Amino acid sequence: MFRLSLVAERKQPTTCHAPSIDASPRVKVAREPARVREIRVLLGLLFSTAISLLAHRRRSLSSTGIAGAIITGTTTFGLGGWSWGLSLIFFFVSSSIFSHFRAGDKAKTAAEKFSKGARRDFAQVCANGGVASLLALSYGFAPARFLRGICLAGFTGALATATADTWGTELGVLSPQQPRLITSGKPVSPGTSGGITLHGTAAAVGGALAQGTVFWLLQRCQRSLVSLPFIALGSGLTGSLIDSYLGATVQAMYYCPHCQQETERRVHSCGAKTQALRGIAWCNNDVVNFVATLCGAIFAILLYVGEQLWHRKK
Repeated sequence: MFRLSLVAERKQPTTCHAPSIDASPRVKVAREPARVREIRVLLGLLFSTAISLLAHRRRSLSSTGIAGAIITGTTTFGLGGWSWGLSLIFFFVSSSIFSHFRAGDKAKTAAEKFSKGARRDFAQVCANGGVASLLALSYGFAPARFLRGICLAGFTGALATATADTWGTELGVLSPQQPRLITSGKPVSPGTSGGITLHGTAAAVGGALAQGTVFWLLQRCQRSLVSLPFIALGSGLTGSLIDSYLGATVQAMYYCPHCQQETERRVHSCGAKTQALRGIAWCNNDVVNFVATLCGAIFAILLYVGEQLWHRKK
């Protein structure tokens, strides 16, 4: 018995020191992702600033739009990753190209109908990229793989909606066909909120699919994400149609008594003060865009969750 007690006493120091040996590697592993994230945020800040200043020089961003682009870009690059940030750049660059495409033909419609021009300000940047940036932020701190998948799907849906809406608007306004109101089918003039055309809808489909495909390619064509382009297509088209519906129902619209035209402007291009026609006073185009991208993100998440449940049942 005396010998057994000595053996037990000798084993105790070994048992007590075991946890301290494992402690130091765990600390190093925990700190490494934080370091990488900090470096990526810094690089995202520098990259976003450079892109924003270039866009301002190209007259795609206003002075306030620079701040919005830096915030959304830094968040997306820093917490989502390079593939997320480059996907955001694809949306911005493609949208800017189509905004300036045949600008002369769209100038009259833009001046009479739209409340803002091709140069995006802070509110426009946040309305189109705010939901996607919040999902990138959530992705960066999500503790579980399933939650990160939800954030990734939502990000795809939000950006696909913004791309679909922008492509549909910028190309649809050039359609030779007369737009029809999405709620009633009534013919309306080009540029009217809630008006849709076959050309604009086709452009929206192309924009949503292109956004999803680019993001999937940037994700190195992972087999687990092969459905991403189709999720983008479904959610982007749904979100853009919701945008049109909100534009026809709740978005604030005004009427110019001098020109006898419907417009989004409180003061028309002719200088006359407009009268409230329909919609909610605070619900402008930026609010509609934000809600639409949020709906697109939610729809994409539902598609992703449904796909995961389907795979589990197989």
